[in-house]
Amino acid sequence: MKDGVNGVALGVFIFFFLAVTVIGFMAARWRKAENEASLDEWGLGGRSFGTWVTWFLLGGDLYTAYTFVAVPAAIYAAGAAGFFAVPYTILVYPLIFTFLPRLWSVSHKHGYVTTSDFVRGRFGSKGLSLAVAVTGILATMPYIALQLVGIQAVLDVMGVGGGENTNWFVKDLPLLIAFAVLAAYTYSSGLRAPALIAFVKDGLIYLVIAVAIIYIPIKLGGFDDIFAAAQEKFAGPPGGKPTGALAPAEANQWTYATLALGSALALFMYPHSITATLSSRSRNVIRRNTTILPLYSLMLGLLALLGFMAIAAGVKVENGQLAIPQLFENMFPDWFAGVAFAAIGIGALVPAAIMSIAAANLFTRNIYKDFLKPDATPAQETKVSKLVSLLVKVGALVFVLTMDKTVAINFQLLGGIWILQTFPALVGGLFTRWFHRWALLAGWAVGMAYGTLAAYGVASPTHTQAHFGGSSKEIPGIGEIGYIGLTAFVLNAVVTVVLTFVLNAVKAPAGVDETSPADYTADTGDPGVQVELPSARPESSPSPDASPSAG
Repeated sequence: MKDGVNGVALGVFIFFFLAVTVIGFMAARWRKAENEASLDEWGLGGRSFGTWVTWFLLGGDLYTAYTFVAVPAAIYAAGAAGFFAVPYTILVYPLIFTFLPRLWSVSHKHGYVTTSDFVRGRFGSKGLSLAVAVTGILATMPYIALQLVGIQAVLDVMGVGGGENTNWFVKDLPLLIAFAVLAAYTYSSGLRAPALIAFVKDGLIYLVIAVAIIYIPIKLGGFDDIFAAAQEKFAGPPGGKPTGALAPAEANQWTYATLALGSALALFMYPHSITATLSSRSRNVIRRNTTILPLYSLMLGLLALLGFMAIAAGVKVENGQLAIPQLFENMFPDWFAGVAFAAIGIGALVPAAIMSIAAANLFTRNIYKDFLKPDATPAQETKVSKLVSLLVKVGALVFVLTMDKTVAINFQLLGGIWILQTFPALVGGLFTRWFHRWALLAGWAVGMAYGTLAAYGVASPTHTQAHFGGSSKEIPGIGEIGYIGLTAFVLNAVVTVVLTFVLNAVKAPAGVDETSPADYTADTGDPGVQVELPSARPESSPSPDASPSAG
């Protein structure tokens, strides 16, 4: 690790950070609507984004600073087990092709802003809607915190903020500044800010990965030497226990497979994924995006290889999250290291903004409006959502500044277990009304309880954390180690199906379904891919449905 502040890298980082800050505030005037006082405008960008904006927005939303730092860090620490992220992103796109267009159509038809809006409208249950909303908020909070962890990792490697003995305010001041800027332009511009910044973010990430995958192996002697160094490290000392493997061992295959499948099922249950989806202007935009988003999976596979490169480059860090930033610092010229750090930093700003907006929309529509102020006007909804988005980011910042970074990662894993339990209500509801609302609520409760208790009993591999130290545990009845979230999901589904038979048999009240079959295939008639210019909103943009009853 280089001593002191890397001035050149810091200068490049600041340049890009200032550039995206300007873009973030300018975004308030991009596609500006006549009436900005609605969640459709602030929280969904006017539902006006076409294919390319949606592609960059979803990519910026799903492939975050956490992805950039944590996936290769997992490879660096344990080997190929960290590659589970690649198959799960491959699995997810055929899956979402089947249900996201249906969700977009019914949400556009009824003015739904959140998944909880849809669940309430489909099953006539505010209780089930509240459960989905609370789960979404809880699962999103640690995810936002991890984006700030990504920024902090970059700042640490650049030497910004001083050492561990530095006054806490001076040490954390750069992160506080980054947070303040993020909060300001998100409050001002809403979803339009991350939509525009995503172009810069993804462009930088693709550039950095393309250079790294060619330049670093040349400096290290080629991939043969890289894999040989990784194999030597994972083999451990002579006579000692292996620390990892270049391929998952047979004993770990259940863990690998269930984690990949469960993560694929959970990814588009997250509120920020749905927020980016509902911001698009047509059903066809969603369908096209499911066919081109796999390009990000290719990028992810190349990104994961950086973990092996960090081993071959002799990177030694106590915190694995610093491995890739340190690799860039060691291998790249200072100016390009600054570009790489900017890619990670901006890669944190985009998803953090979308996640805070998504969590705020859930609170506003499904807690504030449904339970606290049913007669809230669109302007009041927007104001509350803006304020809550600030509170969500403050909560994430406090989490990062007061807790160990490993704790943040483990709570994000717990969030994945939780969010998967909303799958039956959301995806099941998109295809059938057969499930009973009370059965879905009971199944959700069982899945949440089992998942939380099982995760509570898992200690971290280093035993530094006695509880919530991982997301894998023995599967009851099978005896193999598997992903807790998927086991909880199976229990959730079984309870839901069994209770639905019982409740339907006794003719328990099923609730009113405000949707119709035609709503799930409705479209705006988008003629195809259109080039979008920042100067004006496209003529085909739908008019937001501001009817209070629609939400």
